[in-house]
Amino acid sequence: MPTKRDYYEVLGVSRNASADDIKKSYRKLAMQCHPDRNASPEATEKFKELSEAYEVLSDDTKRQRYDQFGHEGVKSAFGPGGFDFSRDFTHQADLQDILGSLFGGEGPFAEFMGGGSRRRSRSGVQRGDDLRFDIEIDLEEAIFGSEKEIEIPVTDECEACHGSGAAAGSNREPCRQCGGRGFIVSGGGFLQIRQGCPVCNGEGTMIRHPCGKCGGSGRVRARRRLNLRIPPGVETGSRLRLAGKGGGGGRGGAAGDLYVVIHVREHELFERQGDDLICSIPVSPVAATLGGEIEIPTPDGFAKIKLPPGTPNGKVFRLRDKGVPSLEGHGHGDIHVRIVLEVPARLSGKQRKILEEFAAAAEASNFPDAAHTRKISEAFFARRDFVRKGK
Repeated sequence: MPTKRDYYEVLGVSRNASADDIKKSYRKLAMQCHPDRNASPEATEKFKELSEAYEVLSDDTKRQRYDQFGHEGVKSAFGPGGFDFSRDFTHQADLQDILGSLFGGEGPFAEFMGGGSRRRSRSGVQRGDDLRFDIEIDLEEAIFGSEKEIEIPVTDECEACHGSGAAAGSNREPCRQCGGRGFIVSGGGFLQIRQGCPVCNGEGTMIRHPCGKCGGSGRVRARRRLNLRIPPGVETGSRLRLAGKGGGGGRGGAAGDLYVVIHVREHELFERQGDDLICSIPVSPVAATLGGEIEIPTPDGFAKIKLPPGTPNGKVFRLRDKGVPSLEGHGHGDIHVRIVLEVPARLSGKQRKILEEFAAAAEASNFPDAAHTRKISEAFFARRDFVRKGK
């Protein structure tokens, strides 16, 4: 598998480039190798490489993860199979702004722009919109997976006219403005300009008697219920693609896709970093001093670890393969356990007396960290006095 190039190198910018610099560079390079301007296979691959780099570096969160961890840091953002222009490129509005004046929103990738840039054939067939749906889930659902029923607003094909837009008993007629060609030609001589017909929007046909239910659009608003299966291992930003579950097509066109974006709620016990889980476990000073066995919560239940005598506050232990399952099916992450010493509360008279006896019997050697802190503090004061005398 070919090695991915550095995203900054792909866009020709420095690692401290501003967002404006990144967008300007992408604009310049994308216009050079856009498939509508350069039909070579190399240009198409270059365009996808540019789009992948721009997708990461134009997003503050993804850029930070890339700067820290490289390509592995943003691998999970694209899901299985890596970057897919039609699925993962979320800056379609930027691309429309950059290339719209040159290509008019058309071209091999226009169908991924959504909304008004859907491509139409001369017969009026339209592919449905790709839709996005955001959903919040609990950490437990992200770890083990779950099934949910969701309801989404969609635009479906009108049942009354079967998406044609024409009332029952009538048909679409050739556009009188363009004569059914879908375009008009203006100018003369050596300079002629060919433009899509503004009356029929380039379809070549018009509706004289529109459908009463959809008003001639061929589509109606509706709400659709879907069963969504959330796989184990998803995290905030994961996207699930439901093919053909987006907006309904027009005049026999295929439905678009639905992209469900996952947001995992913060958890009271665990903090998640990738496939690893981090938790803080309170431990009594006695257990930390004498050592012993403590229980650690994991997704599979409690696990036990042994504390060595003299375990300091903040010590971190790792339980391998006890974390979140990999979304790609490559094992599990780890659990990192941070020890937090808990000061006893609501002491009884007997407990207080025992602690007072211990305090009376304790020596400086029992607290080497405190002794070391005092030693370096005294060295600081001595140096301070020396500097003061030298003034």
